[in-house]
Amino acid sequence: MCEVICVDDAVERIEDGAVVMIGGFMGSGTPPRLIDALVRQKKSDLTIISNDTAKPGIGIGKLIDAGLVRKVITSHIGTNPVTQKLMIAEELDVELVPQGTLAERIRAGGFGLGGVLTRTGVGTLAAEGETTLEVDGETYVLAKPLRADVALINAKLTDYLGNLTYSLTARNFNPLMAMAADKVFAEAEAIVPVGTLAPDVIATPHVLVDYLVSKEACHG
Repeated sequence: MCEVICVDDAVERIEDGAVVMIGGFMGSGTPPRLIDALVRQKKSDLTIISNDTAKPGIGIGKLIDAGLVRKVITSHIGTNPVTQKLMIAEELDVELVPQGTLAERIRAGGFGLGGVLTRTGVGTLAAEGETTLEVDGETYVLAKPLRADVALINAKLTDYLGNLTYSLTARNFNPLMAMAADKVFAEAEAIVPVGTLAPDVIATPHVLVDYLVSKEACHG
């Protein structure tokens, strides 16, 4: 069973310099309370693995604004001029990964795979320095798995065991990331009694969740 804790207590357990996966797509599906607590506690030198860095003042963009991120592994930064400026100034290390490849690298990390083979990037700068393999006459790039120290997950509903459901496309990277981190912190819009959630709507089972962030725990 996961531990139900206050958001500030949760973030205190994240070390400076941690590798952190954060779910979301332009802020949708990103855990707002956990992001805000990271900023309040000034957790620094972070490596963030995420689909994007959103926009200034939104989602992961808040971490960029606060100067807490050393490196991002992401599919695009086109909507965040602060990320772009820091990258050009060589103040932020940016590793750009095609979106599908990013998802597969995270899945490989969660499933214990040694990597995935992809034709995306073959013959381009993206393949420079990477391992390539030939299969049936086709060249593939070996995309190595990604894992993190911590995953920050945002759900629609959870029960007190930590079974998570998601709202439509806000699901995005969250279930994959919950499988690919040593510790998983989840927040949800609401916590419901155990047994309320139908088994077929649970996308992330409680065995993957270590800590559940609760507003009530902050006042307990």
